[in-house]
Amino acid sequence: MRKALSVFAVCSIVIFFDYATKQIVEAYVRPHDIITVLPFLRIVNVKNTGAAFGILSSLNNNIFILITLVAITFIIICMFKIPEKGLELFSLSLILGGATGNFIDRVTIGKVIDFIDFFGYWPAFNVADSAISIGIVLFLWANIRHIRNRERVQS
Repeated sequence: MRKALSVFAVCSIVIFFDYATKQIVEAYVRPHDIITVLPFLRIVNVKNTGAAFGILSSLNNNIFILITLVAITFIIICMFKIPEKGLELFSLSLILGGATGNFIDRVTIGKVIDFIDFFGYWPAFNVADSAISIGIVLFLWANIRHIRNRERVQS
């Protein structure tokens, strides 16, 4: 039960902040306007028809919806196999929340709202993309750490 609550909490926070920030950007930033926040950071309003960071934008939105549903299902299945606590569960919760946030955009408007731009160093992205990226890095780190600990025990 605690496992489900912690997953729900993390996912809900990611989805809430993703949705809220996208709605603020939609309300106050016209498409392709640029608001400079810091010398290296600006807010834009871009609609992404592709996958993460704009790749594969030529594919149909229904393909991305199907891929996202498969990914969400796979993540949930993996979560059942992970212990109650730990970095792996937290990281998968971030990924699940981010995938769900972008899934909501795809189903409701047919594309994903991106608004965080690092002056051309990287394509525009959003809170959901950030949660997915951080979740993947944390998941890999947790598993590398787990493998190293197992190797130490065996030697």
